[in-house]
Amino acid sequence: MATSQHYLWAGGHLVLLVSALRYIAAWVTLKSISPWWYKMGLLGGLLSYAIVCQKSLGVRIQYYKVIQIHRHVKQNPNLSVQFIKRALLDENFQYLIVAFFWWSSSPVAIALLPYMIFSLFHVLTFFRTTVMPRLLGSTSAVGGPQSHPLSKSLQVWVKSNYDPAMKLVAFIELFIFVRVAFGALTFHNSLLAPLVYGHFLRQRYYQSIFTRNALSITDEWVDTLVMRAGNPPTLVRALETVRGAFFVE
Repeated sequence: MATSQHYLWAGGHLVLLVSALRYIAAWVTLKSISPWWYKMGLLGGLLSYAIVCQKSLGVRIQYYKVIQIHRHVKQNPNLSVQFIKRALLDENFQYLIVAFFWWSSSPVAIALLPYMIFSLFHVLTFFRTTVMPRLLGSTSAVGGPQSHPLSKSLQVWVKSNYDPAMKLVAFIELFIFVRVAFGALTFHNSLLAPLVYGHFLRQRYYQSIFTRNALSITDEWVDTLVMRAGNPPTLVRALETVRGAFFVE
């Protein structure tokens, strides 16, 4: 049975999905829209990722325990270091930190896309496993109750589209880095954005096969363009600098 925390998690993803769809639709069609939708979408994501991190990292957020935790950390300084290292290697924590960075910065519409795609799959899975059994029940068959046909269809769709969606997310995340790098050069976003997102991508490179594959494909394509005869040597050196700065093996 789903807990209240599980409903909050799903609600955060639903808010993110709806708000991101609304904001990106306006962005794609060149219509003006309040940044409220952007901020609200990321707030939904912050809620959902905070809940996941609380469970995966064992963080206790009850106010009355704050003093006890502080004293425990002071008495055991290695505990805080170990926790920080573990948190920084947790991909949900990484997405939580990046979501907070986007939320606290000027809107970058495309930054919502990875979160929106993740939320789509989370919402569909929650709907299939929690909401649909309550609304539709199960069908009777020999051997016991069976899942509703609509639930089975939804499960098949999620399973068959998950990997392609994650591949798409990996390419989008690379494009986001290019966007904020040029944005920093043209003063459309902060100089901190490419540094923060570059570090995030380095972590994704080491932890995600989808990111490594996307980077490999992109690197081959860029290499073909840069290494063409007649291109200035400075272009080649610039490419090597970017490789060395962000994706050193």
